Amino acid sequence: MGAQMANRITFGSISARVVLACVVIFAVFPVVWTLLNSFKEVVDIVTPTPKLFFTPTLENFRYVFERPSVRLGLSNSGIIVFSAVALGALFGIPAAYALAHMKSRVGDEIKFFVLSLRFLPPVAVAIPLMSIYLDLGLYDTRLSLTMTYVLLTLSTIIWLSIPAFERVPQNIEEAARLDGYGPYAIFFLVALPVAGPSLFGAIIFSFILVWNEFLIALMLTTSEAKTLPIVASEFTLLGRNVPWGILNASVIVLSIPPLIFLGVLSGFLNRMFKK
Repeated sequence: MGAQMANRITFGSISARVVLACVVIFAVFPVVWTLLNSFKEVVDIVTPTPKLFFTPTLENFRYVFERPSVRLGLSNSGIIVFSAVALGALFGIPAAYALAHMKSRVGDEIKFFVLSLRFLPPVAVAIPLMSIYLDLGLYDTRLSLTMTYVLLTLSTIIWLSIPAFERVPQNIEEAARLDGYGPYAIFFLVALPVAGPSLFGAIIFSFILVWNEFLIALMLTTSEAKTLPIVASEFTLLGRNVPWGILNASVIVLSIPPLIFLGVLSGFLNRMFKK
């Protein structure tokens, strides 16, 4: 009986590992294949038989980085997205803390309003803002796109941060209050460190959301404030023959900044919370 139970457990653990390995391979394979194609010539990409062994080239990345539009799009994306995420976190996290402690109908209505901002399709947001920015002379500027993205990051961070603060044990805050801590000290020294990992996830999710955002940036910019996704999409207009190597290289370039942001922010938060 014990041997049969052990065999079942072993078979179950092996099956779970096999399923997990399949899921990881399924998720990672497109990224690896895109990375490989970014170092290939076009003839190596469009061949009927996929080539795993080829002579790598850096021409695709050289073409991408030598284009002034890519450098402009990269700087625009960096400034706009980092500003929008920073402002969203600066105002969204304290707002989420306040809403988590607001146990009333008004608090519930405010939460629903914040969530309803995510219900709107991008076109419904971009069209009226386009008219407003044209009247104010802010169309196709970093400031206008930053303000628009703040609406996205603010609503996302608030909605994802409320459950994080609701999971903070009330007895910890009450103990801090009995020790003479004020509301600001409780927020910064107690609630924020406890809810830190979940808040980190909310910030990362909002960053990825606006970094990859396409439709709003397409409607609110033309040349000066174009972000990197808009510039990357323009590579499909280079001619009748699709430049697959250049497209794959642009995808890799588009994916690197979020990974760097994730590593830098995780290291910063780890050092801050350890203190």
